[in-house]
Amino acid sequence: MKLIVGLGNPGREYEWTRHNLGSLVLTHLAKEYHLKFFKSPTIHGLSAEGKIHNHDVMLLMPLTYMNHSGVAVRQASEQKGISSDDILVVCDDFHIDFGQMRLRSKGSDGGHNGLASIIEQLKTKNDDTVDFARLRLGIGSPPRKEEAVDFVLGEFNQKEKEALHDFVKKTAQCCIVWLSEGTGKAMSQFNKRTEDE
Repeated sequence: MKLIVGLGNPGREYEWTRHNLGSLVLTHLAKEYHLKFFKSPTIHGLSAEGKIHNHDVMLLMPLTYMNHSGVAVRQASEQKGISSDDILVVCDDFHIDFGQMRLRSKGSDGGHNGLASIIEQLKTKNDDTVDFARLRLGIGSPPRKEEAVDFVLGEFNQKEKEALHDFVKKTAQCCIVWLSEGTGKAMSQFNKRTEDE
């Protein structure tokens, strides 16, 4: 089984904020493939299980706030016996222009609290590095006067909202390629594609 994690903050007030982009992608995937999210008594998150293109998959949206996202990821991976190599984390990134995406097979947290929490929770006693795929979605840089925290917790502007559906749909396609053909194939197809656009 593969695990796709969409990072965000719980609650309706955060639904359309930039920091919730990962959750929006998972909501789209679940709807597209008729998977239903349930609140698990043993995982701090909403999860949906099923098949996508004949691959067993769990979709997970942590219900903790961003800086504790790793708890739900660790719980899900332990319960389902999913190794870090079979995990894809979808998250926002204000170092990338809006509408662009960057898939990597490993790396640092890049200052993202959700990724930092997942890395911390998945670490083993003898290993400080954790390799899992992460798909960073560009939300653009905060204006000079605006604090990063206020920016990521703010809603998309009107122009971004108009392009959001296509961005989410394209990201979902990237997740499907990762699931079906692996990180390398998805990187070559979608990283290059966004750089060309």
